[in-house]
Amino acid sequence: MPRTLKEIAAFVGGEVIGDESVIISGVAGIQDAEKGDITFLSNPKYLPFLDRTHASAVITSHDVTSSVKPLIRTDNPSLAFTKIVSLLVPYDVVHPKGIHPTAIVGKNVTLGSDVVLGPYVVIGDNAVIKDKTIIYNGCSVGYRTTIGSNTVLYPHVTVREQVTIGDRVVIHSGSVIGSFGFGFVTVNGEHRRIPQVGTVIIEDDVEIGSCVTIDRARFDKTSIGKGTKIDNLVHIAHNVNIGKNCFIVAQVGVSGSTKIGDNVILAGQAGLVGHIEIGDNAIVMAQSGVNKSVPANTTVWGYPAKPDKTAKRVNACVQNLPKLFDGVSELRKKVEELEAKLNNGIK
Repeated sequence: MPRTLKEIAAFVGGEVIGDESVIISGVAGIQDAEKGDITFLSNPKYLPFLDRTHASAVITSHDVTSSVKPLIRTDNPSLAFTKIVSLLVPYDVVHPKGIHPTAIVGKNVTLGSDVVLGPYVVIGDNAVIKDKTIIYNGCSVGYRTTIGSNTVLYPHVTVREQVTIGDRVVIHSGSVIGSFGFGFVTVNGEHRRIPQVGTVIIEDDVEIGSCVTIDRARFDKTSIGKGTKIDNLVHIAHNVNIGKNCFIVAQVGVSGSTKIGDNVILAGQAGLVGHIEIGDNAIVMAQSGVNKSVPANTTVWGYPAKPDKTAKRVNACVQNLPKLFDGVSELRKKVEELEAKLNNGIK
């Protein structure tokens, strides 16, 4: 439903600069927006697009004071835009209802009220599924596993035996929770599996992307703290403990027994060795290889990962290597010429 800029600003608690009667009917990115759309600007590198966008209005921070386009200034443009998307383009998910006749429910299973089991779901013996949890088609839940209330498992999620999942957890398609950790011992040239008898605990309000694997612990538990969000294609190894409200971005790999604090960000394709600690509020930048512990409130980057300021200086030096090589070659040539002259002089 189209809204005026004044109505939208009131909805997000923003301040209108310009014509507040402008009608907004859609949302789009700043480079793709057309007339009637509202867009947002939160990254300064996109500032040149502010006056070039075809959008009818732009959401910005309070740092932006003027534009040829009407503005809504807010404390957090990205968050405000997210709210506006839900207002203008609501996305209503229609979940299935009830228990499908092809679902297989084991012995002594406890199902709460309004639980949904889709086609070909398999629930192992002695499992507990609490109120209003939705388990889509093709999912498998192992014996003695507990899943909290208002949790959603999308198609083809596998939750292995004796795993605990909290309330309001979302797990996307293809993920596997509680598979065996990668533990082997080599005896006489043969790789023999080390029993993995621990568990996995997923706390409340966690979201796990597609094709994520979280291995069960060898002993004790692998755990994911409350509010943590995990992107697609992430591997969490056995006995890893991740704190609260972390962001684990696509293709991250965390080796066994690593401890990750609260509010940590592991950016895309970061790799962490085992048996280290990542402190609270630390940031590991994309494609970093972390081979030792990272203190709290520290940003690291590179391979091996270093404090970001140091890593950037090292990278700048590497970029100058061709010029340095040419300079050294020129100096070597001059030294050789001088040595030749000196040798000729001695003769």
